[in-house]
Amino acid sequence: MELKQVMEITTKIGEMLLSSGSEIYRVEDTMKRIAKSYEVELDSFVMPTGFSATGKTHDGRIITCVKRIKDRTVDLHRIDLLNDLSRRIENENLNYDEIIGEVEKIRKLPYFKYPLRVFSAGIVAFSFTQLFNGKLLDALIALIITCIVYIVKEKISRLGFFQFFEYFLSGFLAAILTLIFKNYINAVNLDKVIIGSIMILVPGIAMTNAIKDALYGDLISSFARFGEALFIAASVGAGVGFALTLGLGWVML
Repeated sequence: MELKQVMEITTKIGEMLLSSGSEIYRVEDTMKRIAKSYEVELDSFVMPTGFSATGKTHDGRIITCVKRIKDRTVDLHRIDLLNDLSRRIENENLNYDEIIGEVEKIRKLPYFKYPLRVFSAGIVAFSFTQLFNGKLLDALIALIITCIVYIVKEKISRLGFFQFFEYFLSGFLAAILTLIFKNYINAVNLDKVIIGSIMILVPGIAMTNAIKDALYGDLISSFARFGEALFIAASVGAGVGFALTLGLGWVML
């Protein structure tokens, strides 16, 4: 396989792994193993928002690729499929057309259906509200609020708003809706419902990946992910705090 084709394959797979929420060490290791399968020595520098990779053949030919990652999400199913593909490449030495075909199939895979994602977000809130000793009423209200918050968050995300502003508005909406329910149903536990409703906004995977990156020695990426998680948490907290400051006059606590 030509060096250009090897670099195209490695960067495509690396880009998809990184944009799907994979850890830095996994992206680097996968790219290196794929390149090695075709006798290409690869050096890469991967960050959460992009990477550069340089491939070198035994006869001295060199190609460097740089990729910028703008849209990031969490898609563990896609990561799993890409891992399986990388193992097949390493063990079976697939040709260029076969690999590109598999990569495009994985790229075009549909995400979970929208109603299922909304319902799942509600179930998360329902479960966490009960976990924090909320009553059944609190859990049901948290489920309703979280479904609304998730729908609004998706709409805001598609409009291309600043990420931290998106989380601020989501936290604000969760708290305001809880205050509205509290105003009409006095039995609602304000704190339990708010905590349950914002659990889908907590950057748990970002924090986990930050720790894993640090353990694998990717300190710059670790600090970047940790900083992102910290800002997201602060944005959610600021949104909730702002809503409570504005709305506590409505309710008798």
